[in-house]
Amino acid sequence: MSDFPDAPTTAPSANGNSYIQATKENAAAAYQQVSNGPVAQSVKDQSAKTTTELGNLAAARRTPSNPAATGQPLTHYHSFFSELISWNNPRASAIAYSSIVALIFAARYLDVLRYSLKLTWMVLGTTVLAELAGKLVLNNGLATQLRPRRYFVIPRETLDAAIGDVHELVNFFIIEAQRIVFAENVGASAAAFIGSFIAYYLVKIVPFWGLSLIATTALFMVPLLYTSNQELIDAQLNRAGEVITQQTNQFRTVASKHTAEATNITKQYMGDYTAKAQQLLGRRSASPEAARAPAPPSQTPADVRPSVEEQDFPAAPKSDIQPEPVVPDAEEQTPMVAS
Repeated sequence: MSDFPDAPTTAPSANGNSYIQATKENAAAAYQQVSNGPVAQSVKDQSAKTTTELGNLAAARRTPSNPAATGQPLTHYHSFFSELISWNNPRASAIAYSSIVALIFAARYLDVLRYSLKLTWMVLGTTVLAELAGKLVLNNGLATQLRPRRYFVIPRETLDAAIGDVHELVNFFIIEAQRIVFAENVGASAAAFIGSFIAYYLVKIVPFWGLSLIATTALFMVPLLYTSNQELIDAQLNRAGEVITQQTNQFRTVASKHTAEATNITKQYMGDYTAKAQQLLGRRSASPEAARAPAPPSQTPADVRPSVEEQDFPAAPKSDIQPEPVVPDAEEQTPMVAS
């Protein structure tokens, strides 16, 4: 049995109202059946959920309460992108991922610039021909008839809001780059290191659009995998952390032990070398060569004494000086004999 009533077999009336009315009723019944069917209801439910999740994603654009390590407030794009890649709103995240992938493939396989130029000259050619044809035939151009009363303009408030969003987006990338470089979040810095290291080798064999596709997939799928297997991943991470902590403590213990032993050995050698040095210095001071070594000249001035002493002079007389008697010479006492 068909869900639709059979078409009338009798000949239509003069005005055909009965057949037209039956067709309208059949179309209305089919529309009601399709619109109220399970497929349509499922589509409506999914559309409502998608609209709700998109609204939640738009409402997530708020400045985070936790500032950066420097005390500077973050941008509202920090919370927006965090909400986007966390898959808290799976339909919105899936739409964003699909849109980015579609743009990458469109930029790769579609000559967007060429098609844009083609669309431009076709539109301009059509308007020029329509205007000229209208003036020749109707004495009034067709493009003039289609011209709006007021040209479309962008309100200043809309432009200011767009410029503010662009400013926030640029600051988001600048702040995040600095936070990664200065390791504010060690996990994010490590992930960026691994990604840049892999990209350094992939860029030799993979084109730019391929790298963009891989980066986008990794950015969206890694948080999804973590969210889907959070308990298992957290357990493995905790176990790995315990093993690393145990090995670190063991390494510290062994290093401390070896350091103490090295310190004791160093002290022992230093004591031995000091004793040997003191013995060598003692032997050097007791050797004859050291005894015969001239003493260094004294800095005190020498005692200046006279070169003539008291014993060099005769003793002084104790009595008065007596005159000595005059004794004549022998020649005067002996008379000369005449010859």
